[in-house]
Amino acid sequence: MVKVLTSRRWLGAFGVALAFAVAAYFLGQWQWHRYEAKAARADRIHAHYDAKPRPVTDVLGPAPMPLAEEWTRVTMHGRYAADKTLLVRNRPYQGTYGYEVLVPFVDDSGATVLVDRGWVMNAQTAQTLPRVVPPPTASLTVTGWLRRWEPSLGKSMPAGQVASINQAEVSSRVGTQLLGAYVVLDVERLPDGSAPSRPTPLEAPDTDLGPHQAYAFQWWLGMVAGFVLVWFGARREYLEGATTPQQAGPASPKKVRIWDEEDA
Repeated sequence: MVKVLTSRRWLGAFGVALAFAVAAYFLGQWQWHRYEAKAARADRIHAHYDAKPRPVTDVLGPAPMPLAEEWTRVTMHGRYAADKTLLVRNRPYQGTYGYEVLVPFVDDSGATVLVDRGWVMNAQTAQTLPRVVPPPTASLTVTGWLRRWEPSLGKSMPAGQVASINQAEVSSRVGTQLLGAYVVLDVERLPDGSAPSRPTPLEAPDTDLGPHQAYAFQWWLGMVAGFVLVWFGARREYLEGATTPQQAGPASPKKVRIWDEEDA
């Protein structure tokens, strides 16, 4: 058996099995890290999403918000800067792409926070902007969830639009420094307690963990598959060789001595 395993053929197969095992290990690690990232995000959402709202200035400052604070529920009182409304394009809602409506909100403390008021459908043509429900001009209370700023896409956009919800780009467009995260709108309340009209609310965040944990275990369990195949293949070859009878060579002709012929 050792002779079979150490043959060139099966040593090459062993090398292929080893390379597959190394690849399977790292693919399992990759899937496990994806699972951990989704699990951590789901934990943050579950911890913050339905919690009692906190004053926005107790959570946010000018510096970027830490990841651990994402989806914190906050509240603030003040007024919208309606004349600085922006649209961010190519935003999905239930499988359809449209715009999200961004409006700066000036809190009573003087801080300015960007509010994502919701989603609107595309207009009939790409050159036409959609109709947007304007924010109220009166003072009101806004409650929503904090989201971290998005990376810049590096695109030049027409006036009144941005390609992503990026702090530097939006601050430049609205002409004022914004706090270190933006707010996804949950509810608005006017002084009389009524809720004004608004764009379509954004979908609730997805907390599904996906199949990544199962995929990680599958890859790690699959690490031994190559070695098992090599073992069974080599063993089969060894057993077949051990049970095959040796081919007998042709019989040597019997020598006949001269005196044997004379005696015959």
